[in-house]
Amino acid sequence: MIGFLARYPTYRIFLTAVLTLVATAALAPFWIRLLKVRNIGQIVRADGPTGHLTKEGTPTMGGVLILVTVTGASVLMGRMTPYVVIALFTMLACGTVGFFDDYSSVVRARSLGLKARSKLFWQLVISVTTGLLAVNYAHVSTSVIVPLSRLSIPLGSPSFSLSLGGVKILVPALYLLLLFVVVAGFSNAVNLTDGLDGLAAGTVTIIMLAYAGIAFRQNRLDVALFCAAVAGSCIGFLWYNSFPADIFMGDTGSLGLGGAIAALAILTRTELLLGLIGGIYVIEACSVIAQVLSFRYLGRRILRMAPIHHHFEMIGWSETKIMVRFWIITGVLAGGGFAIYFVSRIRS
Repeated sequence: MIGFLARYPTYRIFLTAVLTLVATAALAPFWIRLLKVRNIGQIVRADGPTGHLTKEGTPTMGGVLILVTVTGASVLMGRMTPYVVIALFTMLACGTVGFFDDYSSVVRARSLGLKARSKLFWQLVISVTTGLLAVNYAHVSTSVIVPLSRLSIPLGSPSFSLSLGGVKILVPALYLLLLFVVVAGFSNAVNLTDGLDGLAAGTVTIIMLAYAGIAFRQNRLDVALFCAAVAGSCIGFLWYNSFPADIFMGDTGSLGLGGAIAALAILTRTELLLGLIGGIYVIEACSVIAQVLSFRYLGRRILRMAPIHHHFEMIGWSETKIMVRFWIITGVLAGGGFAIYFVSRIRS
């Protein structure tokens, strides 16, 4: 069987996705039951859409199930290469921050968890660790590729070296700063997007398919298998997370999955292209920024409610309509990003 899978890598990728899909869908009812017994339910924000008040008490922290199945499938179906280790570390580390955020919300019985400052501090620690591992362990280049050109932006200087236990560690300051923006930006942006049933899980699935294609084009089967594991787990989770949701992924899932997307951009050297592939998250994050700036400096709101998916709720769109249309937008953006990557590779 191992020899057969080695001969047919695309089948192995497909099988990994199916494995995590079935595992997540099969384990979800038990996890939902446990969460209900433990009384771990969603705390709905008081200033959110009034239609969401009925979601109060719905089991949350479903992201734990996603992270566990992805980790298990990555170990079972792939190899623990430096790339996979880094992807798993970033996903699980960001997911751990989300777990404590969820736990804080449930224990304190309020919709606010960790303070924004605490989240950013730990995301800084995670991004720096990810960057140091990428440069020193996986030997990822510190040059950032400019899409549709042969140009690359060198971010390896200024840098300095540290000696830890006789091991020399290169610390490229500018590159680490970029990675902080990528990791913190996209983990928080996915978290913002996770405001409607099925929205985050569906968009992550589509983006993972794009990154599976990019990784396969780079002959990184290990990374493609990781992408397939995440996509399959999200689809399995959608069975219970689609409207009306039986369970939410919580910050554990949204921060963890955002961290996984950021790690894939770093490992495939598509940091700049991520703005297009993950464009739906850029739109969501920018809608919040624009709303805050508009209210602060102009004294009025440009949206009825932010993030932007809530704006469409307020003008009468159903959750399902918003979810499906955002999925379509994600497909167009992720497909466009993959197309640009493909053309760039041909030109080079």
